[in-house]
Amino acid sequence: MASYRIAWLPGDGVGREVMEAARLVLDSVCLDAEYLPGDIGWECWCREGDALPRRTIDLLKGVDAAMFGAVTSKPVRAAELELSPPLQGKGLVYRSPIVRMRQMFDLYTCLRPCKGYRGNPLNFKEGIDLVVFRENTEDLYAGVEFHPVPRELAAVLGALSKPFAPFKDLPGDGYAVSCKINTKKGSERIARAAFEFARTFKRRKVTVVHKANVVRASDGLFLEEARKVSADYPGIPMDEANVDAICMWLLKNPHSYDVLVAPNLYGDIISDLAAQMVGGLGFACSANIGGTLAVFEPSHGSAPKYAGQYKVNPIATILAAKMMLDWLGETEKGTAVEQAVAEVIAEGSVRTYDMGGTSSTLEMARAIASKITD
Repeated sequence: MASYRIAWLPGDGVGREVMEAARLVLDSVCLDAEYLPGDIGWECWCREGDALPRRTIDLLKGVDAAMFGAVTSKPVRAAELELSPPLQGKGLVYRSPIVRMRQMFDLYTCLRPCKGYRGNPLNFKEGIDLVVFRENTEDLYAGVEFHPVPRELAAVLGALSKPFAPFKDLPGDGYAVSCKINTKKGSERIARAAFEFARTFKRRKVTVVHKANVVRASDGLFLEEARKVSADYPGIPMDEANVDAICMWLLKNPHSYDVLVAPNLYGDIISDLAAQMVGGLGFACSANIGGTLAVFEPSHGSAPKYAGQYKVNPIATILAAKMMLDWLGETEKGTAVEQAVAEVIAEGSVRTYDMGGTSSTLEMARAIASKITD
C-alpha cells in the first residue's frame, strides 16, 4: 500500500498539461504515492451544473494532500449560457471550485513564496525572496454578494449606515453589494501562521498589509488581531503597510521585505505583484493549507488559448509539488526538486516561451527530472 494518497485534479485547459509535467518530476523523486484522479472545473459545470462534484468532495475527504491544475471561470450569466440546455433556467449558479474547496475544508492559509532564481531572465531584481501569507476563506472572497439587492437588506443598511444614504433609493437591480467579512479567528490564525513561519525559517520580519485608514471596521479588526499576535513573537520585528503603498514599495525596494500577511483580496493582489517580480505566473506556486488537508496549485489560470499546445511554463506547478513534498514531511525530496529547478533555470538551455525560449512544457519537466535522476 502506498504511503500517501494524493488527489489529482488537473481541471481545465493548460491545467492538464502542467499537471502532467509535475507528475514527471514527482516520479523522478520516487514518491511512494497513489494518485487518485478527480473531476473538477468547467466541463463538470457545463455537463453537470457543478464545477466541484460531490464525488470529488468525497475524494478529498480521504486523501493526504491534493494537487490541482487550473480551472476556467466566467461571470454568472456567461456561465449559465454554457450549461447543458436541460440545466439552463434551473437557478444554478457557478462558483469557483477552488474557492469552494478553501471554504469547505477550511484551507485558511494561502502560502505563496515568490523567489527569484539565479539566471532567470525575467527577474525584476536578483535576490528577491518574498513569502506572502494570504487569508484564504474570508474577506471579499467570502461569497456573500447580492445583485439585485433585496429590499430587506437595503432597508437594514439604510437604517444602520449614514454612508448608505446615496444608494437607498436606487432600484435593487441598480447596484450590487459584496460583503467584506473579516473575523477575529480568521485574522488571528493567518497572522500566527505568518509569524510561526518567520520563526521556524529565521526570516527577518513580518509586514502586515491592510487599508485600515479607510476600511476601518474589517481591516481595522485584521490589523488589531495581527498586533496582538505580534506581541507573542518579540524576536520578530513587525511593520505595517497600506495595500496601495506596499505595491509601490515592493517595486522600489523588494529586498526590504520578507514575510507579508494580508486579508484575502490584498493577499491575492500583492502575491501576483511579487510573482511578476520573480518571473511571472509561470513561477508562482501556491499552497492552500488547513488543519488536515492541503491543496497545492500554480497561481495561473487555465489559459484556454494555449490549451493542447504544451507551451506554458510548468515550473509553478512543479514548485507547488515541491511544497506538497515539504508539507508531507518529504523535505529531502522537496529540496531535490527545488535544486533541480534552480539548476535548469541557471543553465538556461531549456526555456519555455515566457522565458524567451522554445522549449515545451514537457521538455522543461524532463530537464528538471533528469537533474534529479542523473
